[in-house]
Amino acid sequence: MAAGRQVAAPLNAPLRVAELPLRFGPMAVELSTTHRRRLRAMWRSAGWPCQDMVELELLAAGMLQRVYDGHGRETLRVTEAGVAFLAQTLQRNRAARDAHEALVERVAREMQRAGRIVWRGLSLRAPVGQADAAGWAMAMPDVYSIRHTTVEAYLEPIVHEIKVRRADLLADLRNPAKRAAYLALGGECWYVLRQGIAEPDEVPAECGVLLAVDAALQVARPAPKRPVHMSFGLWMALARATPMDCADDDAQAALGDPQGGSPAAAPP
Repeated sequence: MAAGRQVAAPLNAPLRVAELPLRFGPMAVELSTTHRRRLRAMWRSAGWPCQDMVELELLAAGMLQRVYDGHGRETLRVTEAGVAFLAQTLQRNRAARDAHEALVERVAREMQRAGRIVWRGLSLRAPVGQADAAGWAMAMPDVYSIRHTTVEAYLEPIVHEIKVRRADLLADLRNPAKRAAYLALGGECWYVLRQGIAEPDEVPAECGVLLAVDAALQVARPAPKRPVHMSFGLWMALARATPMDCADDDAQAALGDPQGGSPAAAPP
């Protein structure tokens, strides 16, 4: 054999540990919601390690670092890269909440202009299921409204659920109990979607779909109307809550005072 000539090892030859290629430094790890939650929990905690696979990937990505005290006890600390990642996630979530709240306000005002009484942020108990599978579920519709009437048959309660992110919509659609609770509370149930996050056909047929475009709310599919009886418990929940103030409540000044101040006292 010629000097310096290397002979290739057989394909089935065992690979020694020393021959394995090693990578040092942060690895490109795709971080999921589970990773973000763990990193946030580690930021708030004393840093005791769990030694599971989620923690392992956070260490490999450079989001966590191992720290040893004078007695050799190991804890974990969020690195500067982890802090930047958490701050970026916070800003993204805050922007999504702002967009969500803006669309909720827009839908609520549209319902008010239609002459309806509107509530936001309700937490309502709704019956779901039938027979042996019957039970209760908590529903928190983004917008709940009824007609301004004194005739119970004309109330027409409506639920609007607002979605500005596709991930939130898909999580909602995977929860049939939540949708059943909405349908139990309203004669109509609408999903209001920011344009582009989903197709109307992705929303179940028992719900209507509104698309939020720049200028208006466009009906992509009307919601089926169903007769719904508003229970006493629902009425009590609405009585304890406060409906939205009308945007035009301050539009009129007091009679006899064009500047909007207190009316002049009548002479004795």
